[in-house]
Amino acid sequence: MKTVALDSSGLVASVALSEDDNLIAEYTVQYKKTHSQTLLPMLQEICRMVELDLDTVDAIAVAAGPGSFTGLRIGSATAKGLAFAMNKPIVPVPTVDALAYQMYGAKDLVCPIMDARRDQVYTGIYEFVPDRDGRFEYDMRVIRKQCAVSFDEIAEALNKLDRSVIFLGDGVPVFGERMAQIMRVPYTTAPPHRARQSAAAVAALGSIYYEQGKAVSGAEHAPEYLRLSQAERERAGQGAAL
Repeated sequence: MKTVALDSSGLVASVALSEDDNLIAEYTVQYKKTHSQTLLPMLQEICRMVELDLDTVDAIAVAAGPGSFTGLRIGSATAKGLAFAMNKPIVPVPTVDALAYQMYGAKDLVCPIMDARRDQVYTGIYEFVPDRDGRFEYDMRVIRKQCAVSFDEIAEALNKLDRSVIFLGDGVPVFGERMAQIMRVPYTTAPPHRARQSAAAVAALGSIYYEQGKAVSGAEHAPEYLRLSQAERERAGQGAAL
């Protein structure tokens, strides 16, 4: 199976190509450009470098949210455009799941935290357990599915589980001091090369989810924001005040 993967859910723009269990190419950038400026040129460069004919791709995997509202819309629009042009399915991959998959094989609990502003994080809790089917060494088990909560809430949930934790994501530097204050279990943070979004992880999970029948058409796909945008919150507040 050949998969093109896109992740523009945060500050990182990332594009990858995988075939079966092999990562063929990945292009990742975190710089002062918008995802609308970078995502398609990065895909075009991968196509040029590996002589990829997009018609040979089986599916487009995309980080489907949560994350930056603008970034998710750009990634979704790019994936939908490719899906319509090539008549291929989209595999929506939860952003927090893909972040957690960066820590594949970890013995500790894995807790991605993305800065969601307003003192909240996009987060979840995961662990890796021996694979019963034998295809991989480990399966990723979701203990708490992705959600938008305060850091204190997810930290207390981790304290109750009473196991060591690995944190990763752009929320780590934001909540680092608070983490040191309230975490009662041992914890570490991911190294820089595993601390942010990666389209390679989206491609890996996308291939698994495709086999599980989780692909959708381009028309069906929509980002998963988990909460209202700022503009929607403001409109709701104005409506309540009338």
